[in-house]
Amino acid sequence: MGDAGEGLVDAESRLAERMEEREQEKRKAKQQGKGGDPEKQRQLESFRLARTEMQRQLEATTHDARKQQLTQAIAELDRRIKELS
Repeated sequence: MGDAGEGLVDAESRLAERMEEREQEKRKAKQQGKGGDPEKQRQLESFRLARTEMQRQLEATTHDARKQQLTQAIAELDRRIKELS
């Protein structure tokens, strides 16, 4: 019976931790939301993710033509990120 009680306590503590995480996420979202347009924030995050992926590909590629394409794409993403920031 001790094991069942411990499992319940563990589940309750995980639930409490998750609820606290959700509250922190909500507070963070509100703070970010006050600063600007949610569509702009979404677009900015999308550009940042794309840039990270392009950088990863650039580091992995060995073909010169592909390196040039990726370098140009990263430069364009940097320009767009700067525009939105």
